[in-house]
Amino acid sequence: MAILLGFVFIPGPAVLLTLARATSSGTRVGVATGLGIAVGDLIHTAMAVFGISALILASAFLFSLAKYLGAAYLIYLGIRAIMEKAPIVNGVQGAQITASQAFKQATLAEVLNPKTALFFLAFLPQFVQPENGSVPLQLSVLGGFFVFMGLLSTVIVAVAAGRVGKFLRHNPAVLKWQGKVVGGIYCALGIRLALQER
Repeated sequence: MAILLGFVFIPGPAVLLTLARATSSGTRVGVATGLGIAVGDLIHTAMAVFGISALILASAFLFSLAKYLGAAYLIYLGIRAIMEKAPIVNGVQGAQITASQAFKQATLAEVLNPKTALFFLAFLPQFVQPENGSVPLQLSVLGGFFVFMGLLSTVIVAVAAGRVGKFLRHNPAVLKWQGKVVGGIYCALGIRLALQER
């Protein structure tokens, strides 16, 4: 349990993405980002259960393909955030992205992260005990529990960051730089993913 709490609450890509979205576009968008990440993790759980993750990780080509697609997508989102000029109404910047867009982007970014597939494939089986019944069922339950804990952590981050972001968005200096900061976070995560090895 302590290991799991460490994984879901220590700032990683999921927390950073949620933090960036909630701060720049509000709590609702931050929660949608967390939900998208959770859906991506559910897909990775299914891939681990059905052996698809093992196939991807066993193939250098497929692993690299997923890694570079994921990195390119994150960098694309980052550059777009840096270049976009969000409308300012009555001195307050409007949301740069809708909750629906945030959900879709987070889901795709998480699905295209082969490191997540590696985590589910390497971490979950350590807690499976064949004598306790169906291995796929145990993997599914463990994965579902991990996804739930991850979602809980991103929702907490989204609520806190959304409140801070609401205050910050009334500051002209923050309005000027927030898109660049959010874009920089996305680009940094993309570059980090591209440079990681298996």
